[in-house]
Amino acid sequence: MKIKKLKKSLLLIGFLITVFFSILFYLKPYPVEIVDMKIYDLFFHLRGKQFPPQSIVIAAIDESSLEKLGRWPWSRDKIAKLIDKLSEFQAAVIALDIIFSESDVNDRVLAESISKAGNVILPVVFFFNSNDYSPKTSLFASALNVSNYKKFENYPPIFSKSVLSPVKILEESSAGFGHINMFPDPDGTIRWEVLFIEYYGHLIPSLSVRTASMYLGIPNEKLLVDATRGIYFGKRYIPTDPWGKILIPYYGGNEIFKYIPIVDILENKVKREDIEEKIVLVGATAVGIYDLRVTPMSSALPGVEKHANVIASIIDGKTLLPASSHVVLLLIFLSGILSILFYQRLKAGYSVIVLVFLVGTVFIVSFFLFKNGIWLSVVYISGNLVIQFLTTITLKYAYSEKEARQIRRIFSSYVTEKVVNELIKNPSMAKLGGERRKITVMFSDIRGFTALSEKLAPENVVDLLNEYFTAMTEVIFKWEGTLDKFMGDAIMAFWGAPLPQYDHAERALNCAIEMIKTLRALHQKWTAEARPILKIGIGINTGEALVGNIGAEGKKMDYTVIGDNVNLASRLEGLNKQFNSEILISEFTFDELKEKIQFQGLIDIEPLGEISVKGKEKPVKIYKVTVK
Repeated sequence: MKIKKLKKSLLLIGFLITVFFSILFYLKPYPVEIVDMKIYDLFFHLRGKQFPPQSIVIAAIDESSLEKLGRWPWSRDKIAKLIDKLSEFQAAVIALDIIFSESDVNDRVLAESISKAGNVILPVVFFFNSNDYSPKTSLFASALNVSNYKKFENYPPIFSKSVLSPVKILEESSAGFGHINMFPDPDGTIRWEVLFIEYYGHLIPSLSVRTASMYLGIPNEKLLVDATRGIYFGKRYIPTDPWGKILIPYYGGNEIFKYIPIVDILENKVKREDIEEKIVLVGATAVGIYDLRVTPMSSALPGVEKHANVIASIIDGKTLLPASSHVVLLLIFLSGILSILFYQRLKAGYSVIVLVFLVGTVFIVSFFLFKNGIWLSVVYISGNLVIQFLTTITLKYAYSEKEARQIRRIFSSYVTEKVVNELIKNPSMAKLGGERRKITVMFSDIRGFTALSEKLAPENVVDLLNEYFTAMTEVIFKWEGTLDKFMGDAIMAFWGAPLPQYDHAERALNCAIEMIKTLRALHQKWTAEARPILKIGIGINTGEALVGNIGAEGKKMDYTVIGDNVNLASRLEGLNKQFNSEILISEFTFDELKEKIQFQGLIDIEPLGEISVKGKEKPVKIYKVTVK
């Protein structure tokens, strides 16, 4: 076989191997997934235990309690006394990991204690192989509200039509319900939490979600499922996978949370501050009750402590989600490109070094992302690198070293940029040009960034910029702005296109105000980390501009805005340094706002006079906005 033919063969085989691993990633065969799961578990051990919030304790049905109070299950008057004690100690929330599905002589006593406490959450368990004769409508009051429900058509949540719930008298006395279903992976390990299950068209939250929301003081109407994306706990947002699941960010193994034996609570052997204003989870920890689960950090974790980990992560705002499938596929293809590029060019010894470096980089990057709440699957990317290496080396060794040295390959890839805004519904917007529309444009720029970047190492500059851009982008998206582009250290965004927004000026100013507040919060964090702080100037203008896809049709196009009014917003941003201001707005923006917004004393607006602007016949009045 000639060298040219060998190169083509290696290229084709390398591509096929990359496609093979891409298909494997979608199929997720069990043997490969097991390896990936074990790497995921390993990352928990490498990370080590973390300290959970002190606001969660476990009232444990442990061996000492069983020894003094008798074998399980106990009579319900004992559970009633426990709830009375916890209420007396002013527990913030009491969540029971115990199903009272059968009637008992002491149900009324227990119901009275639950009703008197007013903060007791009871569990339910869903079944998936049977149907209830009629839905238990008492659960519907605990159901979550949903926005964008139609998105569930493509990613329907886990659903059930059969539930095991407490007896009616206990149902009526509780403060709410939450499911305690657990869904182990094929190897039996609990890695995921299903935050809600659909029951006759209603999304019933998990015990952890219901407990955390009650503790945070979030009313049911502020507990909102953003279909296929996450859950809003008031202003707090917990992202999920499309089916409403999260990877549980375990804090550690057994007894990472404080255990208090129930017998000690009943015998007044605990301090009031151990329970006061805390979440108390009541559940079994004794081995003989068999409520033990395998987790990444424990081979026998009590189920109640699994709930504690999820509740703590919600309270802390701590999340762990798989990286986007698109990102993983991109990295699989990138690993294929790097494999083909390096392995064909290098001798075996150097290829081994490259392989170790690339696989090591994948693991290091994945572990870094893991510690920051993102699980990047390692096995498919690394497997592609390894198999590419083995295949390439095997084929190259079929030829003489002389022929191998002659192998030279120039590999290039061509990448086109995606359209900035994917929400355009009018097909004509995909063509060159667009339309004139009244919009509000915002420019933001970091002051003195050039001097600052010269003082810092490049990687520190990138880290600082990434954190800043991430925070500012979140604010822009919150106010439904269109992020036009990043220009060095500057940000350009606009409102009023592609979808009309009658309040585009108001949104732009509110966004600018929140950007300043967010930056101030970052200042506190950066100061504590001994990092430099950034100061920004923001310019806002309202007026008519040309909006649309502008560029070389079929080659490179950007959804953007152009015109004199855009230039004016940029000019205003640049004037912030002259006026020692953070936000400057034009008279055109001010005219849009003055009769619409009541700022409630949160900002001051001060006229600064007039400036001459190219393209405007008359000078333009400008205003300084000061955020208190």
